Amino acid sequence: QGQLVESGGGLVQAGDSLRLSCAASGRTFRWLRMGWFRQAPGKEREFVASIVWSRGRTYYADSVKGRFTISGDNAKSTVYLQMNSLKPEDTAVYYCAAATTLSTWNNWGQGTQVTVSL
Repeated sequence: QGQLVESGGGLVQAGDSLRLSCAASGRTFRWLRMGWFRQAPGKEREFVASIVWSRGRTYYADSVKGRFTISGDNAKSTVYLQMNSLKPEDTAVYYCAAATTLSTWNNWGQGTQVTVSL
């Protein structure tokens, strides 16, 4: 199924934008869905956004609706997260995930750090 590898994180100022990318190394695999999660220091990992390829539908956490956009290409096992109007509370390690079912996430990336300063 390949290892998921995230890229695009970095240090930005509040109000800036970043685009995260996630691609599977090695053989591509058609997932049922792919998504992004994040974990801030001292907090649990939380859902950010996901896309169900067969439905063509996207889902977002309330905290990022209207600011973040998920997109990608399932044939290439890639997913992106466009993050606009970033806030300091968006600071976290962002993880890419992929799933073959709707009930669990099967594959996780190593994460990429996003830091938003005032």
